[in-house]
Amino acid sequence: MKPLLLQSTEINESIAARFGNAEEQSIDFLGLPLFDGPGLWRLLILFGINLLVCWVITHFFYYRKSRRRDYYFTYMLFSTAIFFILYQLQNMKIEVGIALGLFGIFSMIRYRTEQLPIREMTYLFVLIAISIINGAGMASSYVSFAAVNILFIAIIWVLEAVGMFNRKSQKIITYEKIDLIRPDRREDLLADLRQRTGLDIVKVQVGSINFLKDTAFIKVTYIPEDSEPNDIDMVTKFKNK
Repeated sequence: MKPLLLQSTEINESIAARFGNAEEQSIDFLGLPLFDGPGLWRLLILFGINLLVCWVITHFFYYRKSRRRDYYFTYMLFSTAIFFILYQLQNMKIEVGIALGLFGIFSMIRYRTEQLPIREMTYLFVLIAISIINGAGMASSYVSFAAVNILFIAIIWVLEAVGMFNRKSQKIITYEKIDLIRPDRREDLLADLRQRTGLDIVKVQVGSINFLKDTAFIKVTYIPEDSEPNDIDMVTKFKNK
C-alpha cells in the first residue's frame, strides 16, 4: 500500500506543478481579478434587497398619495446611484465620515425648477440613508441587514397610516384685504377666507405684505374634501416658456 500512496502523491504534485494552484490561475487585469464569483453574488443580493426596499417605499407609500411620477423616477435612480457608489467606496481608502458627508450634501439639494417640498425632501433623505446602509454593508449579518430594511418600511407604514386620518393641505393666496391681517382680527380673516374659498381652513399665516398694492401673501392650511392630490397648491404664478 505504501508504494500506492507514493504514486498518488507524485501524481498530485505533478498535476499541481503542471496546472498550478487554483488561486494562482486567477486572471488579473490592472490589479483586479477578471471575475469574482462570491463578490458578484454579494453585489447582486445587496442590490436586489436595496432596490426592492426603495421600490416598496416609493411606490406604496410616496407615490400612492402624491402621484408624482417625476419624483418616482428621481428616487429610484438616486437610490440606485448611491448604492453603487457606496459599494465601490468599500474598496477605496476613504473615511466613512467623508463618505457620509458627501451624501449628506446630496440630501440638501434644491432643484432649479422648483423648491423641493418637505415631504419629498424627507423621502429623498430616507432613500439616501437606506442606500448608504445597503451599499456600505454596515450590517453584521444578513438577518440584521434585512431587519434594518424591514424596520424602515414598518416605521414609514405606521407614520403614513396615522397621517391618513389627519391629512391637511396648504395653499398660498394673494389677499387684498390687508386690514384683516392684523393679529387682533384673525377670526375675521378666517371667516372671510372660509366664505370666499369654501375651504375648511384651520390655520392661516401671513407672509410678505405689499402696502403699495394693498396685498399680502397668505398661506392657509385646510382639510381637503377628497384625497385627490393637488400639485399646484403652493404655486402663485406660472413661468412663461
